[in-house]
Amino acid sequence: MRIQPPSLRAWSLVALAMLVTVAAEARNLSLPEAKPESVGFSSERLKRLDAGMKAVVDSKQLAGIATIVARRGQVVQQMTYGHADIAGARPMQMDSIVRIYSMTKPITGVAMMMLYEEGKWKPSDPIWRHIPEFKDLKVYAGNGPDGQPTFVAPSHPPTMGELMSHTAGFTYGVFGATPVDKLYQQSSPLAATSLQDFIDRMAKLPLLYQPGEGWVYSVGVDIQGYLVEKLSGKPFPEFLRERIFEPLGMKDTAFHVDKDKMSRLATIYQWGGEGLSAMPHDKGVNQPPALPSGGGGLYSTANDYLRFAQMLANEGQLDGKRLLAPSTVALMTANHVPDAVKNQSGKFGIGNYRMQPGFGFGFDVAIYEEPLEIGSPTGKGTYLWDGIAGTWFWIDPTNDVVFLGIIQRRGGPAGVPNIEDLSRQLTFQALVEPSK
Repeated sequence: MRIQPPSLRAWSLVALAMLVTVAAEARNLSLPEAKPESVGFSSERLKRLDAGMKAVVDSKQLAGIATIVARRGQVVQQMTYGHADIAGARPMQMDSIVRIYSMTKPITGVAMMMLYEEGKWKPSDPIWRHIPEFKDLKVYAGNGPDGQPTFVAPSHPPTMGELMSHTAGFTYGVFGATPVDKLYQQSSPLAATSLQDFIDRMAKLPLLYQPGEGWVYSVGVDIQGYLVEKLSGKPFPEFLRERIFEPLGMKDTAFHVDKDKMSRLATIYQWGGEGLSAMPHDKGVNQPPALPSGGGGLYSTANDYLRFAQMLANEGQLDGKRLLAPSTVALMTANHVPDAVKNQSGKFGIGNYRMQPGFGFGFDVAIYEEPLEIGSPTGKGTYLWDGIAGTWFWIDPTNDVVFLGIIQRRGGPAGVPNIEDLSRQLTFQALVEPSK
């Protein structure tokens, strides 16, 4: 058999791919780059997104922002504004390390879905099957005639699916003033000295409502962190590193920041009456935490998180490394909140996100099921989440668009546009060739 030498066209394509990779590395991109018009965006209209983000920093509402827009797996715009640290005059960069807080949750969710694929759990499983300490959980049933709280057995044991969709009955203990919230505050489960200590404390706390009859943002994802450790037989941080971060090339994502990376750590700012004020770094920032929080403990960068988000947008794989099957991503990003809960006129939710017809929650991500019905420009099935210091992302599978925003601010001025909503408006007005 005669082996034909590679054609000139084949060599040209290889050389072009190599040039694209080198160019991306030179510009500190974690994905290949494309001209906006080549993937249906308007360069002229993307300037509005640039101007809108810049204006927020120029008005001193934020110290700095990093944003990335990608379509079809290619970056069409990446921008940085302002500072990662104002006092040190350090500019915000794509590799600035930031505390992503609750954007840890989708990563923990992916870890859980990997174990789902291994047959370690099912959504219908009662949680106590995997955490026996939860066998006798009680449910808050209001106050009795003597004014004291009463507790009853759950109508059904909370399930793994309810745990992953914030409908199991757990809470955080900081967003309300019920007797259950006060019990959480007294027990301080997130101040536990280990994941096992955390579970032991949680086993003594009642559920806030009957499983499946509400939606309350909760420590449920921290419980998932414990489950990842128990079901895999590996320490939770080690599982994330070996199964997610290393395959995806997320070299700066962890529960702590190494000392030699501290020069890249962004400062978190608090908004107050005098504007922005710097908050001190976590005392244990350089050490692995005793309680690795699956709900909010990770540090990461814009470049790293983009690779994670693009893996999900690619239905579970990136650069030839498959983490999940497409059907598993579909299960994770489908709504799992009962209609009876969503139909209660926005009674349940957190921040700007309210459970309602057209908007729901999957396994550790929120979902725009019918965005046009609730006034959102996103494509159907867009899923997303954010963090308390202002990081946010969304993935629009209909239009194959990924957006990532990075800021570090707790709180914000009243009466100004929500930056997440603003970024969606300014991104989608620039998408002139949406998918049909």
